[in-house]
Amino acid sequence: MTEFVENTYQPLGMAAIMRHAFSGESMLPLSDKIIAHLNTWQEDANAMMDLSLILQMTGHHDVGMAMLNQALSLQQVFTPIPARPGQLRVTVFMAAGDLMANTPIELLVENSDIALTLVYIGENIPVVKDLPPCDLMFTAVGHAPENAAVLSRLAQTLGHYPQAYDIVNHPERIAMLARDSASKLLRDIPGLIMPPTVLAQRHALTVIAAGEQRLEMVSPGVDFPVIIRPANSHAGKDLERIDAAPELAAYLAVVQADDFYIAPFIDYSSADGQFRKYRVILVEGRPFLAHVGISSHWMVHYLNAGMAENAEKRTEEARTMESFGTGFSLRHGAALAAVAERTQLAYVGVDCAETREGKLLIFEVDSNMVVHDLDSPELYPYKHAHMQKLFSAFEGMLKAQSQSR
Repeated sequence: MTEFVENTYQPLGMAAIMRHAFSGESMLPLSDKIIAHLNTWQEDANAMMDLSLILQMTGHHDVGMAMLNQALSLQQVFTPIPARPGQLRVTVFMAAGDLMANTPIELLVENSDIALTLVYIGENIPVVKDLPPCDLMFTAVGHAPENAAVLSRLAQTLGHYPQAYDIVNHPERIAMLARDSASKLLRDIPGLIMPPTVLAQRHALTVIAAGEQRLEMVSPGVDFPVIIRPANSHAGKDLERIDAAPELAAYLAVVQADDFYIAPFIDYSSADGQFRKYRVILVEGRPFLAHVGISSHWMVHYLNAGMAENAEKRTEEARTMESFGTGFSLRHGAALAAVAERTQLAYVGVDCAETREGKLLIFEVDSNMVVHDLDSPELYPYKHAHMQKLFSAFEGMLKAQSQSR
């Protein structure tokens, strides 16, 4: 007689795994433990999802995505934060993508009393017709080109769910955040600049690179310098400043893509020559500062701006976060409120800067920007309180939305 052995694996989820990674400890013991479990429970989709996250965070993106797809072939519904009596139950629609594909909602509600059910949707993933009971629905799918079909499919699918009235962050509104459509949506807001972004095909850019046509052919009224990136790039991958046609030819020879986003380059350096990029999160129109990246290079990403290595930068970030309500958000409050009004999203992020003329320069508007409270409290002792204000506002928004239904 075969002895029955219960599968007792408890899913870790994104928040616990990312917190482990940010601690600086090796992820190998954790991944080894999950792999050993999968040797016995070969169809444990929860363990596969955890292992996928670990693989992605340790530089094994393709293997991690293969593990994700394998997990989703077994099930599409996951409960990283199971419901307890009296909790707010939120069903979250997720794209079958990597760490950048969705709103990091597990990080936003990590220490709250909100229960999450994650429902994955995708081109080759069956639509889940019978969902667990919930109090609220939320779209976490980001607007990336590879998610366009997912957002469209979700918008069509919502009619099958009686709980989906007035879903928080409607997929049709998220679809409007694509770089080209977002610049059109926000372009005439007073006090705000969002450079016109156009989608250009390789063959048209090749003609321009050869000097046979001017840049105006694909972007009317625009001339060099411009910034260019593949349409499906994330986190600054293959993002470059191009000052002349020969540089464009050299770029196209290296970067293999069919479609590219083109936008005019705007010098937003401060008087001291440094570039400062602000990540602002709007929760029901209220602005919260997630971080400030300070760099001598125009392409600022928080992880490569040297914030951890430079105490002066961290001191400035702390000062900016502390004075945000009477400083940055006061100066640009009307423009940020207009962004929230036009996007019609209860939760949305804005990567932006200030020009020397005092205008708000917006680079990107996303609902899936990385936001967390995982940085070292020793290096960033000032961050926790500010991030908790953001998280509390997000939790309060969800609860208020559920009570209004």
